[in-house]
Parts: sequence; structure tokens; C-alpha cells
Amino acid sequence: MAEVTLVTGGSRSGKSRYAMELALEWERRVFIATAQVTDGEMEERIERHRRERGDLFVTVEEPLDLAGAIGSLPLDTGVALVDCLTVWLGNLFHHLGDVDLESPQIGAFLEVLEDPPCALILVTNEVGMGLVPPDALSRRFRDVAGLLNQEVARRAHRVVFTVCGIPMVVKG
Repeated sequence: MAEVTLVTGGSRSGKSRYAMELALEWERRVFIATAQVTDGEMEERIERHRRERGDLFVTVEEPLDLAGAIGSLPLDTGVALVDCLTVWLGNLFHHLGDVDLESPQIGAFLEVLEDPPCALILVTNEVGMGLVPPDALSRRFRDVAGLLNQEVARRAHRVVFTVCGIPMVVKG
């Protein structure tokens, strides 16, 4: 069975950089980007990330159907790096309204983790260490993101928490 690694941490904790370093250990790398252009700053950010990856990865951009993107990878893919689950969940909330772990898109993604087609490195934000959000929608998002992270971590072979650019193995 292919290994699943979850890399988590706060914003700007170094989790994406660490995940990319891990992925470079494999040949035939795919980067699954979940971000969407929502404004000029986001467009610049996405373009900067594309340049940083260069030709080290084949890039697949998929903001909603993460299970479909993973299931459609070329058969010779060594590793797929998904960056990031938190942005993906935000996309689901934006496009579909209130979602939870029983939502078809999330259920399908969690099912893929049971028998992934290749090694997976999944990046997510740790959402439980900040302030309690001031509004109901933000609190709902935080709750679902926290539950999603728990379910992914339960299925993952390895979980790494990054803080100040330092990776710490939590599981595996």
C-alpha cells in the first residue's frame, strides 16, 4: 500500500516547503494545486508558486474534485503532493455551501486515502491553535477543517507538524 503523509502546521510554518522537499525523494512527481484565482494578489501568488516548482512537478489544478484528481493520475506517478486541504475545503464551502465529513466530495477523498494509487503528501493548516472565530460560518469552517484533519491523520502513515520551519514527526 502506498504511503500517506500529512504535513500540518500554522500559516507560514514551513509546511509546504517541507512537503516539497519530501516529494523530491520520488521520481514522477505530481503537484495537485487546490487554489483558485480570486483576486490579483492570489493570481500573483499562484504564478509565483508555479515558477518555484518549475519543471520538478507535473501540475494538476483541481479546486473541488480532489478524489477525481488523485484517481486520474498517470499510472507511473511516484508521488502526488496536494497543497492544500484547507484551501480545498474553503473551495467546497464557497461553491457548495455548508459541507461536512458526510459530503460526497469529502467522503470520496477519504475513501481514496484507504488505498491510494501512489504515495501521497497532503498539506493542511492546523486550525485549532488560534482564536475562536467571531462568526458562525468561520466557526463552522474551523470545526469541519479540524475534523477533516483528524480523519486524514487517522488514515495517514505519517503525520508531521511544522513550526517555525522545523518539522516534528507526530506519527509514524
